[in-house]
Amino acid sequence: MRFYLGTHMPSWLWDDRLANIPLFVSHRRLARYKTLKRAVTPWALDSGGFTELSMFGEWRTPPSEYVAAIRRYRDEIGNLEWASPQDWMCEPHMIKRTGKTVRLHQMLTTNNYLELRWQAPELPIIPVLQGWTRDDYLWHAEHYESFGIDLAQQPVVGLGSVCRRQHTAEAAEITAALQPVNIHAFGAKGDAIALYGSLLSSCDSMAWSFCGRYDRNRTCPKKSCSNCLHYALEWRTRALNPRTPSLFST
Repeated sequence: MRFYLGTHMPSWLWDDRLANIPLFVSHRRLARYKTLKRAVTPWALDSGGFTELSMFGEWRTPPSEYVAAIRRYRDEIGNLEWASPQDWMCEPHMIKRTGKTVRLHQMLTTNNYLELRWQAPELPIIPVLQGWTRDDYLWHAEHYESFGIDLAQQPVVGLGSVCRRQHTAEAAEITAALQPVNIHAFGAKGDAIALYGSLLSSCDSMAWSFCGRYDRNRTCPKKSCSNCLHYALEWRTRALNPRTPSLFST
């Protein structure tokens, strides 16, 4: 399973200390940079949908603008493995925020993927499955199928809206039901890896930042390690070691 270390500091992409450590970086962070450098490591792009939908209750970034940004990142940064679409999360609080239904969020997610691929078929934009229940995700997979998208043939398929319950048996059941799709679980950390990591193609997590703020066992003299590269790398090492699940109890 491929593990992407999430970071809110895009400059880590060109930091030699992170060479060959896959990173997961948000478009909302990268878009602030007027000057970009070549990446020293492979990485994947988060569209920043959770933040945008939480702030506005809708997508305000036009697909054409997002496509232009992905092209820029591919050309100027390089090493981009894939990019998330402008998907619509289906957590209950997000449904309340947008005022729409789970089904509409799913259809909007599919439509955006098709729109992005139509505008930029050469870019590595992946489909994402959204939903809340197991049957929701199966319905969404069938919805993609109705447009001729065979998810089992895709190199990567994102699994959304499971981050806050990613350590539960329900999340494991959803993941198992979607096999043999090459699933990338957004926000999956230690407990999830231990529970159903064998069913995943890849996952990402930025939980190290939260842990670094409150971890009382830190040896670092800083008041907080929420932005600390050393702590992030140490956290990653433990994340990939199933013998230390206590690190992820926060």
